Amino acid sequence: MKWIRERDALIAQTMAFVQSVTGRKDGFPRADEAPAVPAATVDIVSYVAIERTVEIEAPQTPAAPAPQPFEVAPPRIAGDFRAEIQGRVANFRKHQERFEREREEYCATTLAKLRADIRDAASPPSARK
Repeated sequence: MKWIRERDALIAQTMAFVQSVTGRKDGFPRADEAPAVPAATVDIVSYVAIERTVEIEAPQTPAAPAPQPFEVAPPRIAGDFRAEIQGRVANFRKHQERFEREREEYCATTLAKLRADIRDAASPPSARK
């Protein structure tokens, strides 16, 4: 399972980064940093420590503008759905009629060519002497 190896490598890299940033060894928190936690939650403490370190060391930057909310289209009323569906059905019918018309024209021209070829082949060849 390749993804398991990739996950384990990512965890190892993350732990190495946390240790380099916080100065901790062996993935255990320092006494002044956090209370003792079970081994299963050491990763969570590491992530919290990263966030604290980044917040403290980050230079003061001007506040970014607040993100704009998503623009949501106004809710449609039942009549809008009906009109949209009727419009789509009308467009579909137009396409189908056009395809039918083109098919009929193609068939008619093909049959006309075929009949002309049959007529030309049935006529006796001209006698040359």
